[in-house]
Amino acid sequence: MEERTIVLTVMVAGERLDKYLAQAISDLSRAQVQRLIAAGRVTVNGVGVNKASLRLEAGDEVVVRVPPPESTEVHPEAIPLSIVYEDDDLLVIDKPAGMVVHPAHGHRSGTLVNALLSRYPQLAEVGGAERAGIVHRLDKDTSGLILVAKNEAAQQELQRQFKHHAVEKVYLALVEGRLEPEQGLIDAPIGRDKQQRKRMAVVRSGRQASTAYRVIERFEDHTLVEVRPQTGRTHQIRVHFAFIGHPLVGDRVYGYRRQRLGLGRQFLHAQALSFRLPSSGEVVEFHSPLPDDLRQVLADLRAR
Repeated sequence: MEERTIVLTVMVAGERLDKYLAQAISDLSRAQVQRLIAAGRVTVNGVGVNKASLRLEAGDEVVVRVPPPESTEVHPEAIPLSIVYEDDDLLVIDKPAGMVVHPAHGHRSGTLVNALLSRYPQLAEVGGAERAGIVHRLDKDTSGLILVAKNEAAQQELQRQFKHHAVEKVYLALVEGRLEPEQGLIDAPIGRDKQQRKRMAVVRSGRQASTAYRVIERFEDHTLVEVRPQTGRTHQIRVHFAFIGHPLVGDRVYGYRRQRLGLGRQFLHAQALSFRLPSSGEVVEFHSPLPDDLRQVLADLRAR
């Protein structure tokens, strides 16, 4: 497909540019419109604009250049994988920070799915090429263990275990401040942030979410905690600790924009994973050592 050029004439004054375009162009969402404006693909009366909040006047000519849709095809890529365990049914992979799990807008390559399809082409048949057998998620900048099914029967069994809370995930997180008490349960519903749709938040209308924690080590202004999420909501750990006033170190979305420890990502590591093998029912547990960047942060805090 080729680029589309859409020419519009404003009939009523006073409306925001992004809202006007989202209503006038039925196949574009407001978020997509905002991206086009930010990319310099919108002009008003022949002048490029980059403010989505621009108020329009009657008679304004608005021109939008819509690029062809991004291909949704997922291509195999020979990206190295750290495999902790493998059998005929599943893989346990130690994902590095910075790797996106599933392809999405702006991340069509370099993902865990791209890497899996290169090494295991048959995974395209397990939940579709965009899932490649992956049964749960980790954020891009969260490191640690992630579980992948190698066939549909294993996928269904592992999904059943997740649904019935039979899979135990243990994380290590470093949070801002001195967290009290020594252990606790954060129980607060999580849903889409009504002000910023790309974020999650604790909202009354959200889905039930629970996060258990216990303190591992205390520093002057930070606390190292072991975290056991009891539900699997998007960004759950990050949202819950921010909600109680102790955001994760390095989290610029839910925490402090100006970080004091110089960590380039949130301090969150999926260090242990326990579940039953689909083939035998045996309970197994796997561990991932703390990555070098996170170990260095702790070493620096202990040295102070």
